[in-house]
Amino acid sequence: QFKLVESGGGLVQPGGSLTLSCVGSGLPLDYFAIGWFRQAPGEEREKVSCISSGSAKTNYADSVKGRFTVSRDNAKNTAYLQMNNLTPEDTGLYFCATFEAWAFCEAGYGQKHWGEGTLVTVSS
Repeated sequence: QFKLVESGGGLVQPGGSLTLSCVGSGLPLDYFAIGWFRQAPGEEREKVSCISSGSAKTNYADSVKGRFTVSRDNAKNTAYLQMNNLTPEDTGLYFCATFEAWAFCEAGYGQKHWGEGTLVTVSS
């Protein structure tokens, strides 16, 4: 059974950095585009970033452009989200998801698989 597992979350001070990982097991991740999403307490889930299966295409929410970088290593079946200059507004549960086509990830719907998330808390 295919499974996605996120890790790397934690408590960080404003201005700090974290790198999240999303590891797939049971199926090669290189077939899928990968999306990163987050959900703050009491708010709707928000798409943060997408990366295409071969890393040729990426996109970012306006709120994270210039601060977050998405990448992947298909040999390790892992996707990453490097987050710099974090603010309290970045606090939330971060999820990764697979998409069978870039267009679905870009649109933010049609996820094939979800992870359970990793919690990021930005606070002084």
